[in-house]
Amino acid sequence: MLVSGSSVEGSNTLENSSNTVHVYPVPPIASSSALPRRNTQQRASTTNPRSSRLAAIRQQTALMFVPERPVGKAPNAFESLKSILCSSWLNLLLVFIPVSWALHFALPESTSNRDTVIFVFSFFAIIPLAKLLAFATEELSLRVGQTLAGLLNATLGNAVELIVAIIALVKCELRVVQSSLVGSVLSNLLLVLGMCFFAGGLKYSEQGFGVSATQLNSSLLTVSVIAVLLPAAFHFSSQSSSNSASGSTSNSTSSTGLSPSSEGSAILSVSHGVAIILLFIYAGYLSFQLYSHPDLYQDKGSHTIESTKYQKPLFQGLSKKLHHHKDRDVESASDHPLQLTQSPLSITNSPTPNVTQADTFSTGAPLFASVTTDNPTVINDQSLASPHAHFTPDIQEKEDEDEEEMPTMSVWMTIGLLATVTVLVAITAEWLVDSIDGMTDTGHISKEFVGIILLPIVGNAAEHVTAVSVSVKDKLNLSLGVAVGSSIQIALFVIPFIVTLAWILGKPLTLLFDPYESVAMFLSVLTVNYVVQDGKSNWLEGFILMCLYIILAVTFWFYPGSDPSGGLLSTCS
Repeated sequence: MLVSGSSVEGSNTLENSSNTVHVYPVPPIASSSALPRRNTQQRASTTNPRSSRLAAIRQQTALMFVPERPVGKAPNAFESLKSILCSSWLNLLLVFIPVSWALHFALPESTSNRDTVIFVFSFFAIIPLAKLLAFATEELSLRVGQTLAGLLNATLGNAVELIVAIIALVKCELRVVQSSLVGSVLSNLLLVLGMCFFAGGLKYSEQGFGVSATQLNSSLLTVSVIAVLLPAAFHFSSQSSSNSASGSTSNSTSSTGLSPSSEGSAILSVSHGVAIILLFIYAGYLSFQLYSHPDLYQDKGSHTIESTKYQKPLFQGLSKKLHHHKDRDVESASDHPLQLTQSPLSITNSPTPNVTQADTFSTGAPLFASVTTDNPTVINDQSLASPHAHFTPDIQEKEDEDEEEMPTMSVWMTIGLLATVTVLVAITAEWLVDSIDGMTDTGHISKEFVGIILLPIVGNAAEHVTAVSVSVKDKLNLSLGVAVGSSIQIALFVIPFIVTLAWILGKPLTLLFDPYESVAMFLSVLTVNYVVQDGKSNWLEGFILMCLYIILAVTFWFYPGSDPSGGLLSTCS
């Protein structure tokens, strides 16, 4: 019998009438100031979920800035400048920047074809600036995770389009604003994505990507197209009601149609409301991509279909030029063909015996380091002779992940390059926009073609290079993040942002786009949805997308353009 009563502290026995009862010393009770602190911490962790959510958000934010591979030491300022100048042969076009500025100030207004000359030189001046913007973006992407890298590429890749759109908005070139934004979506969805599929298809028979994230992106693009088509449907429905009301009998005392002025005001109000809602959708998309479901946008995982290479190289010479390197395994295998002194492998349908360290090549190197299997598979001699046969893919993949990424610029040099290029793009884009009216007035080229085709090609030059370069490295999720993610950013952020900015500046910019442009964007989104729905791509799908873009370019060359708002855009001042 144990007694834990209020005994004299330190006593070990207690005399009773019949027996001796052992009393174990009770440890001293902790002070009242120690227990409540622990209980308070437990209560805070269980009753305050907000702090745990904030901690999870902070942890997820910190993980975004963890690169996939360790980053090496950054070079000094001189080596960084050398890397900038030698980054691309397109830097030769940088001489067009001072030339375009000089022509803008030196050529008199009376000079024939003055605006055409300024447009051409400004056009070529922005191309190397966009390439430098992509170069700086890639340097920043080395230092962050893959999801944030895709967002950075899409955001900074759209910087040129955003700058051109803002400058055109301030100068009341509202048709150029609308057509350039629609053209950016078309260029990213058809040209950039098509080039990614085509370039990757030269190396891989099929490339896999995340189906869930791609289907979600398709849904977001569909929502953005609906937001553009609804104002057009509103306009034509109101116009039809107005025509039926005007053709009714004279006894009718009520009219269901809207006057042109009231219709323009209604469409403007609808555009403002829809733009605000689209901005909220884009904020939810960022939260989904960066915090709640970032794994869906990674290149590796159960959600991603594995890519498969060709059994025999397709367009081997072109593929080597695209990848800028040769397979070292191919060269070593061609110089030292494999010959087995003792072949334990059978090319028949009989079971294959286990392979041990005794089975070696003629060079004395072990074939496998004591590899045994309970379920042997048939391996033919062709797979052994293939220089692309990798017997330890997990080790090779781990070595690739541990390999250091060597940056070519320091962080501060990269930020300085981004700031400098942004300023140069803004100034050059102003001369470019100023010359559009004079060039299109000649009748040789339409304003519609300039906005839909030419301006997006200049703005998307950075995304072209980035997306294609990573697609041939089998990082198709990152390519989709740049191409499709850029289209989503244009449709859900840039377009509603420009409409909201125009609302603040008092400019009558609406979501009522040219009907032909709206239909072209709808068909492009529909085609891309069909192409990516299986989660795999090949070179033919990329070829189809590029050809569709060329078809649209041909039609827009002859399309004169229209203003369905009934002159609302022309009231801008």
